[in-house]
Amino acid sequence: MFKHVLIPTDGSDLSRTTAQKGVLFAKEIGAKVTVFFAKPEYPIAYFGEGALIDPTTPERFSEIADEQANEYLAEVQSQCAAAGVECATAAAASDVPYEAIIEAAEKSGCDLIFMASHGRRGISGLLLGSETQKVLTHSKIPVLVYR
Repeated sequence: MFKHVLIPTDGSDLSRTTAQKGVLFAKEIGAKVTVFFAKPEYPIAYFGEGALIDPTTPERFSEIADEQANEYLAEVQSQCAAAGVECATAAAASDVPYEAIIEAAEKSGCDLIFMASHGRRGISGLLLGSETQKVLTHSKIPVLVYR
């Protein structure tokens, strides 16, 4: 039924466990996987007359985000290789992860999004709704939520 599964990851323990289960699920149904990471955008903090108070340059911030993305994506990619599952990776900078997840699934031609029941957003996730809830609400692509 499903041939291409998007597995978003954020590097949290729950996300790692979900990715492992997603890879096993993809293997069982004979699907390929695209693993996705939504990189944070550069936080612009201003003080007074517009002076930046963050000492990290946008270029360095981008390098750090790329390194983090590569680490998280490579972890799931190696799980796919070990399981014999075809795998592609994708990442995009976004401060609205649920939108980036849906967009990545659409761009990659995925027919299922396999994700954790909640992310690592803490109390703000409880107050504003988890990224998973937002994906469920806005995605036209089916979403399988792993608990």
